[in-house]
Amino acid sequence: MFSTVLKHIYYPPQKNKIMKFFNYLLGTAVLLTISMSVSAQKYKTPADTGKLNLEYVKVQNDIADLTSKLATAQSELPALQNKSSTAGSDAQTAAATSSNDASKATSGSLTDSKDAKNSANDAYGKAKDSRTANKNVGKQNEKIRKLTNSLKEKNQRLKDLDIMRAAIYAQIPPK
Repeated sequence: MFSTVLKHIYYPPQKNKIMKFFNYLLGTAVLLTISMSVSAQKYKTPADTGKLNLEYVKVQNDIADLTSKLATAQSELPALQNKSSTAGSDAQTAAATSSNDASKATSGSLTDSKDAKNSANDAYGKAKDSRTANKNVGKQNEKIRKLTNSLKEKNQRLKDLDIMRAAIYAQIPPK
């Protein structure tokens, strides 16, 4: 308690908030400055050609890898969609069967009740399978979207490197 009292004497709550805001603002400014200098890396002189070529090859390899992953993801999508629709129709069939068994159980025997319970459990399991299959389709679509965006970014970087390469070659005098 004594330390809390001293804290408020030396650092009133209002000044504490101002200092926190200032520290947050300063940290944000430093991070923005660092990120701007890193992202604005450009190859400008003929001496940078080696570094540019290394990055160019790396970006080309990344594009090839992303293209391969995208093709694989797109080829897996129809199978997942088929599985999802099959699971959905199975779940509907199981729900209808469960409903029929439940209506029999209301006026039937103990065996009919047990059959209705088993049928309901089966319908519940198939509904969960259908939901999982739908989630898998959604995940696959998201994966395809992310791969497509990454591929666009890499292609843009490759174009930027081509422009830088052309600018460097323009500086070199013809022989």
